[in-house]
Amino acid sequence: MRINKNRFYHLAGMTLLSFTIISCVDSPKVQVDYSGALKTIMSGNLEATISLDTLSSKKHLYALGAVENLKGEIQIFDSQPYNSIVTNNSIGIKDSYTIKAALFVYAEVEKWDEFTIDDITTKEDLEKRIFETAKSSGINVNEPFPFLLEVKVATLDWHVIDWKEGDTVHNHKKHKESGLNGSLKQVDVEIIGFYSTKHTAVFTHHSTNMHMHFRTDDNAIAGHVDELTLGEQLNLKLPKQ
Repeated sequence: MRINKNRFYHLAGMTLLSFTIISCVDSPKVQVDYSGALKTIMSGNLEATISLDTLSSKKHLYALGAVENLKGEIQIFDSQPYNSIVTNNSIGIKDSYTIKAALFVYAEVEKWDEFTIDDITTKEDLEKRIFETAKSSGINVNEPFPFLLEVKVATLDWHVIDWKEGDTVHNHKKHKESGLNGSLKQVDVEIIGFYSTKHTAVFTHHSTNMHMHFRTDDNAIAGHVDELTLGEQLNLKLPKQ
């Protein structure tokens, strides 16, 4: 039986092309987008830069941010909002997209790789380990990327901002102390975070390359992570490569 070589190479090439296309579809590049900036907020401009309802149709959305006029914290896990607002000196969790944000950082992540991390305690240890794990797993650490943590924290200091209208003096300490704040101990939480070495004063603070928000497993509390000490082991998730 004769084989038409040209046809054979054509079919082989088409098969390879198809495989390449399928591979790209299975592992899409994760892009981090943002609206607003911390430096803009610190300058006193608290106006909305994005309406969350414009993103409500996105699938597998992960996000964090600050509500316009600094009247709450934004947390979205797999397209499910857990936005925290201070009302009558207590936290209310809003599960809708009917909110506008002064600062908003987000990405769509369909699939995650999971890593078990132990032998770390501090937030500084965590930041170093996230960088090392991301780099070794093939993530371009020169670009921002999202991460998830599932962990029983030893302690977690948090706040939900409720900025006083008319106050024009902004600093990090006042932001943490405005609204409600507290400390959790030995509680299971899920944390959404974004890592970047190039977005200082945009969506990370000067002292860290990470910005993290959390929710408790019972969804009673959600907000901004200020400090934390970790338990014996945690589950780190990074975008699948």
